[in-house]
Amino acid sequence: MIPVAKRIEGVNEYYFSQKLKEIEGLNKQGKNIINLGIGSPDLPPHPDVIKTLQEESSKPNVHAYQSYKGAKILRDAIAEWYSKWYHVTLNPETDILPLIGSKEGIMHTCMTYLNEGDYALVPDPGYPTYSSAVTLSGAQPITYNLTAENNYFPDFDELEQKVQQHGKKLKLMLLNYPHMPTGTLPGQQVFEKLVAFAKKHSVLLVHDNPYSFILNDKSQSILSVEGAKDVAIELNSLSKSHNMAGWRVGMITGDEQRINEILKFKSNMDSGMFLPVQLAAAKALMLGEDWFSGLNETYKRRKDLACKILDAGGCTYTKDQSGMFVWAKIPSTYKNCFELSDHILYEKNIFITPGGIFGKNGEQYLRISLCKPEEELNKVLERLK
Repeated sequence: MIPVAKRIEGVNEYYFSQKLKEIEGLNKQGKNIINLGIGSPDLPPHPDVIKTLQEESSKPNVHAYQSYKGAKILRDAIAEWYSKWYHVTLNPETDILPLIGSKEGIMHTCMTYLNEGDYALVPDPGYPTYSSAVTLSGAQPITYNLTAENNYFPDFDELEQKVQQHGKKLKLMLLNYPHMPTGTLPGQQVFEKLVAFAKKHSVLLVHDNPYSFILNDKSQSILSVEGAKDVAIELNSLSKSHNMAGWRVGMITGDEQRINEILKFKSNMDSGMFLPVQLAAAKALMLGEDWFSGLNETYKRRKDLACKILDAGGCTYTKDQSGMFVWAKIPSTYKNCFELSDHILYEKNIFITPGGIFGKNGEQYLRISLCKPEEELNKVLERLK
C-alpha cells in the first residue's frame, strides 16, 4: 500500500462530512432527524438570477474555458457591489479575483504564503477549515482566544505574545467578522487595531467576510480601513448573502500584488468558472435593498423560533447576534457540548452543532442554524416538549 502524504496525517475529515454520514444512517433506520447543523441556505436565489443562468447556458458559445481572473462583467459587478455596500473602491482589473467558492481561497492563500516551519494565527472558536488549510500548507496553526468576556474580539496583548514567541515566522492571521460561530460584529475600531497590528509586525490579514448581510444592518469590510490593502486581503462569497451556496461563487479582494501572487497558485488548480454562472452571479450582485430586507425578515422569524428552542433546552444566549446561526451556552447539567448534542440527537432526533468543533473555547456552547423552514423549527419545539 502507498502511504498518504504527511500533510494529510495532521488533518481529519471535515466534521460535518462525518456527521452527515451518521445522520444518513439514522434516517435509514427511520429516525427522521431534523438537522439544525449546517449553514446551507434552504431558500433559492432570486428568480432573475436563475433565469440568467438558464438563458445564458442555452447559448452555444459559452461552454469553453474561461479566464483565470474571471469574466470582466463579474469583476465589474463585484467592484460596484463593494463600492455600494462596503464603501470600498476596487479596481476591477487588478484588485479582484473571482473564486470557485471562497473556501478554496483560504487554501489558495495558505499555499501561496506559507512554508514548512511558518505559523499562522487562527481564531478559537473559528471555522475549522482555517486550521486545516494552514496544516495542509505545511505550516502550523497557532490559536488566538476569542471569549465572551472580551466580546469575541482578539486580545491584542495575547497577539503581541504570539509574535514574540514565533517572530518573523508568523506570517498570516485569519479572522472572520461578522464572526462565525458567535455572530459578533466587528466595529470599525477593531478593524483599525487589527490593521495597525499587522503593519507593526508584517503579518498578512486574511479576512473572511461571508456573513455581512445576514441579520446585519451595516455591512463592513476590513478594506474600508485606511491603509488596509497594504496588509489585508478579504474573502467574500455569494453563498449566504444570495442563497447560492451550491453555485460556488466567491472572491478575493485586495492589492494588485497580492491578487497576482495568489493567481499563480490558483491558475494551476482550476481552469476558470462556467461563464453562465459568472453572468448569473453578476446579476445577483446587482440586487437592491429589497432582496436583503426580504431575506432578513425570514431569518428574523426563524431566529425567534431558534431562541425558543434554546430556551426549551435551558441554554443562554445574546440576542444581538448576526449571521445565520445562534450561538448559546449550554446548561451546567451537561459535561460539555458533545454530550448535550448527542443526547438531543439520539433521544429527540434533532441535530444541533456542538460548539467544540470550532475550538476549545466552544466546548460549553451549541450553534443552531437558521437554514430550516419555520415548520421544521416548530417541529423541533414539539419534540423538545
